[in-house]
Amino acid sequence: MENLLPLFIAVTAAAVVLQASILVGMYVAMRKSSARMEALAEEVKSKALPTLDSTQAMINELRPQLATIAENLAEVTTTVRYQVQRVDATVNDIIDRSRLQVIRTDELLTRTLDRVEETTEVVQKTVVSPVRQFAGLIQGVTAGIEFLFASRRRNGGSRESRRAVPQDEMFI
Repeated sequence: MENLLPLFIAVTAAAVVLQASILVGMYVAMRKSSARMEALAEEVKSKALPTLDSTQAMINELRPQLATIAENLAEVTTTVRYQVQRVDATVNDIIDRSRLQVIRTDELLTRTLDRVEETTEVVQKTVVSPVRQFAGLIQGVTAGIEFLFASRRRNGGSRESRRAVPQDEMFI
């Protein structure tokens, strides 16, 4: 067992040296990585910062123009809204007036047609009916006269040749 103690000390010493060498390797690797990162950061600063500065300057230059554009857009929107409201009111007024005119026209046509029907009935009663009655009376008188003249002729001729007159059928 005594022989083992120097062996354990030697193994422990070897492990500590190995650990120290790993730590030194890690330190060197970190130094190299750190140097690369610093170089990369410098490169980004040298290339990106001028671009950021120019972008910032451009934004500062455009800010008044953008504000003007925004104001103009707000004014245009307000004007368009007002005009649309006016057009809507005008269209509604036109539609209401058109409806009223259609109603008036319908009433006018209805009254006119009613008056035409009434006039037709009046003309039928006062003109056409008396004319038909008068025409019937004239036909009756004509039939009577024809009958008289026909019977005189028959008195001079034979009574068997007597024929029915078409107007006689009306009196049957």
